Amino acid sequence: MKKAALTLAIALSLTGLTACQTQTSIEQSTIEMTDQNLAFQQFSQSFIDDLWLESPTWALYSGFHQYDGVLKVPNEQARQASLDFVSKQSALLTHFDKDSLTPGLLTDYRLIENLIGQMRWDIETFKSWQWDPTNYNVSGGFAQIINENFAPLDQRLASVLSRMENVPAYYAAARENISHPTLEHTQLAIMQNEGAFSVFNNDLLDQVIASELTNEQKVLFVTRFNKATIAINEHIDWLKALEAKLDKEGARSFRIGETLYEQKFTYDIQAGMSGKALYEKAIEDKNRVQAEMTKITEKLWPTNFDTPMPKDNKVAIKQLIDKLSVKHVKRDDFVDEVRAQIPELIAFVNEKDLVTLDPNKPLIVRETPAYMRGYAGASISAPGPYEKSGNTYYNVTPLDGMNDESAESYLREYNHWILQVLNIHEAIPGHYTQLVYSNESPSLIKSLFGNGAMVEGWAVYTERMMLEEGYGNFEPEMWLMYYKWNLRVICNTILDYGIQVKGMTEAEALDLMINEAFQQQAEAQGKWRRATLSQVQLTSYYSGYREIYDFREEYKALKGEDFDLKAFHEEFLSYGSAPVKYIRELMLHK
Repeated sequence: MKKAALTLAIALSLTGLTACQTQTSIEQSTIEMTDQNLAFQQFSQSFIDDLWLESPTWALYSGFHQYDGVLKVPNEQARQASLDFVSKQSALLTHFDKDSLTPGLLTDYRLIENLIGQMRWDIETFKSWQWDPTNYNVSGGFAQIINENFAPLDQRLASVLSRMENVPAYYAAARENISHPTLEHTQLAIMQNEGAFSVFNNDLLDQVIASELTNEQKVLFVTRFNKATIAINEHIDWLKALEAKLDKEGARSFRIGETLYEQKFTYDIQAGMSGKALYEKAIEDKNRVQAEMTKITEKLWPTNFDTPMPKDNKVAIKQLIDKLSVKHVKRDDFVDEVRAQIPELIAFVNEKDLVTLDPNKPLIVRETPAYMRGYAGASISAPGPYEKSGNTYYNVTPLDGMNDESAESYLREYNHWILQVLNIHEAIPGHYTQLVYSNESPSLIKSLFGNGAMVEGWAVYTERMMLEEGYGNFEPEMWLMYYKWNLRVICNTILDYGIQVKGMTEAEALDLMINEAFQQQAEAQGKWRRATLSQVQLTSYYSGYREIYDFREEYKALKGEDFDLKAFHEEFLSYGSAPVKYIRELMLHK
């Protein structure tokens, strides 16, 4: 770059008046480019401001609390307001010359463009607001206000008071919207709305009574609280009646088909390839990983069995995994064991100097709140970039609701080795670490509108990276279980595309997960359930992982002896949660 600039300067100095005119033209162009970048930065902030007004609950989850007291009623008027927002922002985007934007701002442009396109598509084409009753649940927003200490309690209770006003209208609109839903989403909506009473309970009323709210506010609070709980119960009863009707008369299929799947894949994953292409890539990787597992099984077989190894490699792998999986934590100690492993992971990352961890950003392991259960056994709830110092919660679902057989199957799935891999993925240096860095990105756009494939891909990438750096002391059992876990990531893609597009049956799905990915029965059944309730999201793990790992190897070859793993990680993470393909562009062309 410096050499090119110097050559241009010499050329201009030798061309007299014409050079001066050219130089003036170049300076004018530079001014125009600067103006474009400044204008786009101003637009980006205006876009965020308008979006929070349009989506106040999203703002709340992101840590922007100006509209905490607003609960939008999801009716036709609200959908039209969303479409008006999309049209306005689309028109404003056309004013910018993409070629004049810096690479970082061009990435922000693409993220905004994708987001508003996705919003329109969801309302007009996908229409999940009609067939997915899980879209309607007020619990999360209220829980966020009540449980997070971002402001004095009285101030937060005042927001709850204001927000409760629209709860009855909210559920009335939900019932007006729901048309020919799937049975599976209806059943989940019942369970999750029943979990609302872990938020709307006597503890909340006790807090109100003890607060500094005025007597008038307290009376109004109790009135609205009662109306809200009645509305939730009415909605649950309505959903149960709907469930019975759907069960008897038939329901919409949860399968969305190829056209909608590819459209959703484009918006959600932003991977630069089709869903079908990723599916085919996953099948190839499945075969490769199974071959690696065969090698380890051949090595470990003589020390674990007195009988000859079966000729069918998959049978042998499954038998070895089944034997090793009896080593697991006790049922009642599951959440406590997760909590105990976090300091060990922190110590390893610091010792190996893999990435800088901020000790001032708390990570709290907790039991998954009731209103969040029924979807995943472990998850991260992270603060948004507006409240970077807020708590990050590692939600772990206890096994209380399982019978003994299911609990044992679950514990074998999350055995001694895989539980460690899970904690790497969810916590250190996976989701928790990435989301802390994302909040520090100078681009609010990249932090707020994160790409799921990058977020999940990073967590999956760290699993292998940690083992490569010596976590687990290169124990073959750890690598075998890692490959089993990684095979699950790969098969998530095969499963998701197979179910949603190719019509894979439950029997075929269970066979894939149990006999090809060596999962326990309980885990396989849980994944089938999840695959019927979501679309595309299950592909994000594999898609992002392959992109990140392949890019790291490309970058390592490019840098040669100058490659530094920690520096790579920290620069990669500095770009927020942008799609991997855009981070690659930024790191290669900076």
